[in-house]
This record gives sequence, structure tokens and C-alpha cells, in this order.
Amino acid sequence: MARKAFKLASWTSMALAASGIYLYSNKYLDPNDFGAVRVGRAVATTAVISYDYLTSLKSVPYGSEEYLQLRSKVHLRSARRLCELCCANRGTFIKVGQHLGALDYLLPEEYTSTLKVLHSQAPQSSMQEIRQVIREDLGKEIHDLFQSFDDTPLGTASLAQVHKAVLHDGRTVAVKVQHPKVRAQSSKDILLMEVLVLAVKQLFPEFEFMWLVDEAKKNLPLELDFLNEGRNAEKVSQMLKHFDFLKISRHLGKMYSEMIFVNGFVHCDPHPGNVLVRKHPSTGKAEIVLLDHGLYQVLTEEFRLNYCHLWQSLIWTDMKRVKEYSQRLGAGDLYPLFACMLTARSWDSVNRGISQAPVTATEDLEIRNNAANYLPQISHLLNHVPRQMLLILKTNDLLRGIEAALGTRASASSFLNMSRCCIRALAEHKKKNTCSFFRRTQISFSEAFNLWQINLHELILRVKGLKLANRVLALICWLFPAPL
Repeated sequence: MARKAFKLASWTSMALAASGIYLYSNKYLDPNDFGAVRVGRAVATTAVISYDYLTSLKSVPYGSEEYLQLRSKVHLRSARRLCELCCANRGTFIKVGQHLGALDYLLPEEYTSTLKVLHSQAPQSSMQEIRQVIREDLGKEIHDLFQSFDDTPLGTASLAQVHKAVLHDGRTVAVKVQHPKVRAQSSKDILLMEVLVLAVKQLFPEFEFMWLVDEAKKNLPLELDFLNEGRNAEKVSQMLKHFDFLKISRHLGKMYSEMIFVNGFVHCDPHPGNVLVRKHPSTGKAEIVLLDHGLYQVLTEEFRLNYCHLWQSLIWTDMKRVKEYSQRLGAGDLYPLFACMLTARSWDSVNRGISQAPVTATEDLEIRNNAANYLPQISHLLNHVPRQMLLILKTNDLLRGIEAALGTRASASSFLNMSRCCIRALAEHKKKNTCSFFRRTQISFSEAFNLWQINLHELILRVKGLKLANRVLALICWLFPAPL
């Protein structure tokens, strides 16, 4: 009996081993799909990063030059480990890593610069996996649905990839296919992140990132629902159909101002991989193409109007109203910090007027240094502002990243375009809430006058920026000196 049992166990082991080798070699089995592997990798990385911070900085005086240099090295090591974890566990981890890479106002530069590569390093599913997903979701084979289907994807993201295909009626389409197992793994990954964030908080009490886990819990199911994405794409297409763009960066800001302040329906993932520029095939004009419509934020009217008032106050340097509307949006006594986070400007620049001058390299460095010093206050603020604000902050950061790459960050025209949208949105709200024809006419005239003021202000700024105009103005002043 023992010999038979041993023989049976041997044959069973050989069969299992052979099956495992066959499945692995044919891409049916991936060690990354095992929960124990994913959990173990995440726990090990978190433990190594925590141990590095606890031990590496212990032997040097806090705040010294040596401490700052050593901390920068620890930041960089930890960021690389975190990036490797995201690339290995894929899916939800890459999505959260991309979000962290956009938090310039919160994380050290070593983290944001390292994690930004995740926008271009998403994993690619094999054609075998793509066929399986289409078969499971649509109940048909690729050749039954498409006349042709390109094996090489046009683009790959954290949750899905896109292939070019031709339907049987001759239409060329883009087919977005979700990576296999992403949906099944996402809820477990979020739970794992929640446990790890709570564990790290026990070691570092100032570490407040539960808001990020809460946002991922809420938003990931929306991003994984492609029917929801289709409805969002149709809605935003109708909403922005009146735009005909010529200049890219300036009108990108105009488009998002329209979404945030006027419509309250905001595309919340504008990283460089989701914002394309192309020439119109007929006119040759430049066009902006928005991709990935899975994540939109619907703003409540109260939030949208308070946000309009806040930006108007920031642009026109009305500090009393900056405080009032920041506090209405949950900032409390941290309203100066909140204003700096929204604008990515120093408090001194906010007080002088954010539309007066673009951000400088010195100011940018000052903001980054202060972000590290005010980390507990920033984390406290993020835990208390309305949840809608978190995605708006993320969107602002991603847009600023695109503007920085194009060399147009924080230009006066972008703030003035925002102000135009705020004026229109507030006027529309007032007209909607009055039945008096006289009052509606009065509001319309006030709106037109305020927009004219902005146009005049923009014209003056442009004139001031022209050297020739400055010389002409100097000549006029010389010919016609002001009376004493």
C-alpha cells in the first residue's frame, strides 16, 4: 500500500509539475496573479522602505546639510523601490503610482520624478489574453466581430490597452480591451493598500494617505466600467463641441475651465498619455484629443460656485474672500496653505497676485521645500476637504505638468481664461435663480462689462510685454509729460 501511495503521489506530482510548466510557458499562468506573491511583494517593499527611513536618518542631526543630503538619497531609493513594486504588481498599483507621481505639492521631487515614468511603462497583454477577454466579455471570437484586428496595440495603459480594428461594414475603430484579471484583483489590491497605509501610520504618525486609498476605492470601479466611459465620452463630446482649437496649451486650460466652472463635469486624468495633439485632416488646424473617459468628477452646484468664487478672489487678489471661500471648501485655518496648493504658487505670490508674473525656478524650488516641511498640515487638509476637491487637485497638477513641458506654466492668459469661465458660470447661476426680466438684463450687462474688463486687462498685459510698445509709451510720456 505504501509503495502504491508513493507511486500515485509521484505521478500526481509529475503531472502537476508538467501542467504548471506548460501553463507558464504558454502564458496561462503568471506568478504575479497569485495573491500570496502580490501581497508578499507589497509587504516586503513597504517593510524595506520603512526600515530605510527609520535607520538611515537616525545617526545625523535633524535639519543639517548632511541630513538633507542623506534624506534625498533615501527618498530616491524608496521611490525606485515603490516604482518597481508598481511595475511588478501592475494594474491598480500602477494606477495609484501614477496618481502619486502627480502630487508635486505633497511629495518630494525624488518621488514625483521617479513615479512619472509609470505613465509610459504600463504592461502589455498578449494577443492570447486579448482574445480570451473578448471571448469572455462579448461571447464571440475576434474574427466574428472584426474584418481585421491589429495585434500590436496603439497604446497601453494601467488598466487596459487599445487596438486598431476594422468592422465588417468597413468602419475603422479603436477597441479598448481591459487587461485580464485587473477587475478581480483591484478590490484585493485596494484592501492590501489600506492595511499597509494603516501599518505605516503606526510607525510614522504624520503619514496621512488614507484619503488616497478612499479615492481609489471610489474611482477604480468607475474606471473599470467601460460602458460608463462610453457615456462620459458622448457627454463631453456634446459639451465641448463649440470649441475649435488653434493653440494647444492655452486652450487646454480653457477647455478644462469650461468643464470645471461652467459644466461641473470634469475629465480627471489629463496626463500626457491621455492628451494628444493632431492636425485636422481637412483644415490642417491643430486639435486636442482627450483619451480615457473612465474617470470624471461630477461637481455639486454648491461646490462649483464656491470654487468659482475662490478662483475669482485669487485672480483679483481679494484676500478676504480667498479666506472666506477657502473655509467654505473645508480648509479652515489652513486657507493660506490651501491657496498655495491650488495655485502651486508661494503665499507671497498669492498676495501679490498670481496673474502678475509666471512662476520662476526659485519659487518652484521654494514650494517643493515647503511641501516637505508642511507635510502633516497638507495631509490634514486633504483629509478634510470635500472628496470632489481631491480629484480637482489631481487634475490641476496633471495640467500644470503638461503646461510645464510646453513652457507655458502659470501664464497670465490661463488665469484670465479661468476668470472668464467663472464670470459666465456665476452669471448663469444668478439668471437661473431670478424671474425678473429687469434683473436678468442687469446680470447680463454686468457679465458683459466684467468680461470686457478682462479683455482690456489682457490687452494691457500684452502691450506691457512688447518692447516696442514700451518705447512708444516712453516717447509719448516724454512728448506729453504729466503736469506737476
